[in-house]
Amino acid sequence: MTFFYNLPSAFTVYTYVPSHFHLSGVLVCGRAADLESLPWPGLNVCVSGSATSCAECLLIHPSCAWCAQEEFGAARTLTSRCDLKQNLQKRGCEAQFVESPRSTTSVQKSKPLSSKGSEQTQYDVVQIHPQMVSLSLRPGDQASFEVQVRPVEDYPVDLYYLMDLSLSMNDDLDNIRNLGTKLADKMRQLTSNFRLGFGSFVDKNVSPFSYTAPKYQDNPCNGYKLFPKCVPTFGFRHLLSLTDKVDRFNEEVLKQMVSRNRDAPEGGFDAILQAAVCKERIGWRKEAYHLLVFATDDVPHLALDGKLGGLVQPHDGQCHLNGKNEYSASDQMDYPSLALLGEKLAENNIFLIFAVTKRHYVLYKNLTLLIPGTTVEILDQDSKNVFQLIINAYSNIRSKVELSVWNHPEDLSLAFTATCTDGRPQPGLRKCADLKIGDTVTFNVSVEARTCPAPGTRHSFTIKPVGFKDRLEVAVDYQCDCSCTRFTQANSSRCSTVGTYSCGTCRCEPGYLGAVCECQEGEAGGGQQNECREAEGKQACSGRGECICSQCLCYESEFGKIYGRFCECDDFSCARHKGILCSGHGECHCGECKCHAGYVGDNCNCSTETASCISDDGQMCSGRGNCVCGQCQCTEPGAFGDTCEKCPTCPDACSTKRECIECRLFNSGRLADNQTCQRLCKDEIITVDTLKTDDHNAVLCLYKTENDCVMKFTYSEHASGQSVLTALKEPDCGSAPDALTVLLAVVGSILLVGIVLLAIWKLVITIHDRREFARFQSARSRARYEMVRIRVQENNILYIVHITNYQYWYRGIEL
Repeated sequence: MTFFYNLPSAFTVYTYVPSHFHLSGVLVCGRAADLESLPWPGLNVCVSGSATSCAECLLIHPSCAWCAQEEFGAARTLTSRCDLKQNLQKRGCEAQFVESPRSTTSVQKSKPLSSKGSEQTQYDVVQIHPQMVSLSLRPGDQASFEVQVRPVEDYPVDLYYLMDLSLSMNDDLDNIRNLGTKLADKMRQLTSNFRLGFGSFVDKNVSPFSYTAPKYQDNPCNGYKLFPKCVPTFGFRHLLSLTDKVDRFNEEVLKQMVSRNRDAPEGGFDAILQAAVCKERIGWRKEAYHLLVFATDDVPHLALDGKLGGLVQPHDGQCHLNGKNEYSASDQMDYPSLALLGEKLAENNIFLIFAVTKRHYVLYKNLTLLIPGTTVEILDQDSKNVFQLIINAYSNIRSKVELSVWNHPEDLSLAFTATCTDGRPQPGLRKCADLKIGDTVTFNVSVEARTCPAPGTRHSFTIKPVGFKDRLEVAVDYQCDCSCTRFTQANSSRCSTVGTYSCGTCRCEPGYLGAVCECQEGEAGGGQQNECREAEGKQACSGRGECICSQCLCYESEFGKIYGRFCECDDFSCARHKGILCSGHGECHCGECKCHAGYVGDNCNCSTETASCISDDGQMCSGRGNCVCGQCQCTEPGAFGDTCEKCPTCPDACSTKRECIECRLFNSGRLADNQTCQRLCKDEIITVDTLKTDDHNAVLCLYKTENDCVMKFTYSEHASGQSVLTALKEPDCGSAPDALTVLLAVVGSILLVGIVLLAIWKLVITIHDRREFARFQSARSRARYEMVRIRVQENNILYIVHITNYQYWYRGIEL
């Protein structure tokens, strides 16, 4: 057993000590950062690590350097050979003896990006830059490089249509008989090089998945009154290899008849795997986009379901098409697992499009999270919308770029930062969406080595956009040795001829100790104990070691390693998460977790990845929260969901859902123009003639259309987690007023007002006349009285009466 030994002035190695001891030495990996950025304020990890060799020093932290100068640290000072580079030089270490390698990046192959697929031969089209990079990594020191991806215009497309031919899909078969012609006409607007293929599936012809009684072998529909005739059950049948003669597709569809199986799930995953791995039979071209459309109206069988039929052999992932182009291992092997399916699809650069009915949309949506490069679209019950569905899915695929990593070495940490078309860096993100053909996106990739592998080890990994044939090959070697090891001397006089001299230190033979192997085992004295104390009054070697030759020899521990100049540190007393030290994402150094790239926190349980926080519209947590430890924490009151995408009570809820109502029901609005409606609007939309507004859990939304009509809908969240929009079939526009009616109403109103005014005037005049006439009658009566009185007085001349004359006028006439 070999142990590392350290004197204040130099470092040595010795062997053969009691079994319960080991000398300190630290193997700690770090992140590429300056010492000031470490989580241990004021602690110089280079010195406290007590490295006993140049290789150990390089492992502590990328800021640490080693001085290989022989005279450095003479006279038994407390100077350490492992320290910050500037400290070593201040203490007299000459620059040529300082060992401090850095990680480097070298671009080995760099062809320029292409702009259009048809301008060059298919083998010259380049959609990723660069194509080969070489990294030389010092553990803990990150190396970075940029990757650019540009989807080119007019790139060849191979589309294989894989259809469920179980009995429930009979009406769907009628609706795709002319699909080839329509699809080819539309796809030729997007690419000048399009090919189409066709295959079908039902299920394994094994009980309990199918009817296996003799009377059902030739006709599984025997005795079924609704559909008495169908073809025998089969697993997968390849019917048409990829071809540019689309009429052949239509001819093959016309020949097909449905079959029948017993249980509801189908054997579609068997068919997907065969379509992916049988490259020569299917006819996949290397230089083309590979689209596999999977059309079904039910759920799939998964791995281990085959055991119900006695099929215990796992799927081997190989092609098993016989001379009739039928899947020959259908009754021999189990259904493939999701992991195997995703692996084979990625190996062959195939985009899988699930075209499923609304009833099973949520299930297949969850499957897309487990199988990279897949998307899901809602298929009508009779497949009438399959043409538009494929076009939308293709547009969706071409509008995004996502990087995947192949053969990722376990000792490497990778961190991605995406810069999409908006020009803003998004740390932790490795995909961009809402792209146009010809847009260029940039990804910054940081690579960090956590440990040192065996000497001479070289690793490599591949970065490729999902579904692209283009790839970036990254070769990695490690800088774990110092250049001074080339001058190693065995049995050197510098080591009292009983040790090996290397990089300024001695590695002693068994039984010898000390900086230059000057001590022999058993010579340690009690007077040297004070040199093994961290401070006066403290235990020698912190109570976790023995002081030998003025240095601490740390005890061994079943929990891990005890190290440090005074045995004050260990690699097992750090915070844990779920019982795992530093969550398995960091190294324990002297009581503190040193997190790997991509993780932070006291126990390194918090991921800095943000890809899981990006919502379908490309926003971080839908703009309603923050991404913390790879999960969205919604800050908007009422928001919830994995990416805070659900929020019926948010102020923008109605405006957000309005766009989906416009594009899904009326093919209008902002989302209809850029063909992102199917991707962003996955909510269930129910149309009604009369909208009910008495549901307290639903939010009523109204908006005015371009025609000045009012559209009403409600927004609610179903218990299953799916958003439900209930909308009127047509906007409420009311009825236009009749012009003649309005005219008659206006004229009638004017006449009515005139008659009323005349009646009022007449009434006022009549009252006035009657008052005047009454006054006239009163005056006339008084005048007659006076005339009678005068006559009486004329006959009686006892007195003379003065007579007063009166004049009365009525309407200008004197009376």
